[in-house]
Amino acid sequence: MVEPAHGVVITSATLKDGSGDVETDWRAAERRTGAVHLQAPPVRAEVASPFDYPARTRVLIVTDVRKDDMDQVAAAYRELFLAADGGALGLFTAISRLKAVHKRISAPLEDAGLPLLAQHLDNMDTSTLVDIFRAEEHSCLLGTDAVRDGVDVPGRSLHLIVFDRVPWPRPDILHKARRAEFGGRAYDDMITRLRLKQAFGRLVRRADDRGVFVLLDPMMPSRLFGAFPPGIEPVKVGLAEAVRQCRDLLRPPTDA
Repeated sequence: MVEPAHGVVITSATLKDGSGDVETDWRAAERRTGAVHLQAPPVRAEVASPFDYPARTRVLIVTDVRKDDMDQVAAAYRELFLAADGGALGLFTAISRLKAVHKRISAPLEDAGLPLLAQHLDNMDTSTLVDIFRAEEHSCLLGTDAVRDGVDVPGRSLHLIVFDRVPWPRPDILHKARRAEFGGRAYDDMITRLRLKQAFGRLVRRADDRGVFVLLDPMMPSRLFGAFPPGIEPVKVGLAEAVRQCRDLLRPPTDA
């Protein structure tokens, strides 16, 4: 495929893992992209982000919401979305969980004047849903993989991301084959960190953006913290504290 080309550039914000071992992360990236099969070894290059993530973002892990209790999960989404006054993206690992939350929170959000959009439920393609979400500053959007990996919404239209649980890979036939080739649990960890990195990357799209990333999963292991930029230290809190921080950080100051 690359034989006629004078050169090939492979680039991505999630090309390299954050396992803590730089050489291992580069080797994994080269294997995943197929660069190890090139006749000449690839030239590696890494460019630091221009964004001040430690100053402008927070990562909160909520410890007192049972992820298997959809009433609790929906209540958490509702209170966090209300605290942020919209501009919120809810991410889900399964369509059934998205639908269960949507059913429980659509009415209270509508009563609060926060439009709720939902992938897999609204009769629109994903790009149209994202366009509406981007245009309406106080709207909220629920989605799955396609929203997690491909949304560009700068400004106050997206300043809160809530993820329902750690996005572990599903153990289908293809995953099992890749897992055996790439090294068992280490491969699972890598894929999960890259998914979290993609999700977090939706939060800050320009230098003046500010945002909060909330994970509703107390079982989030510390070995996955490398998904987040250097200087970001995830903090474990209860839901009430997460709501308070979202309200304090994300709502615009009121006029005196």
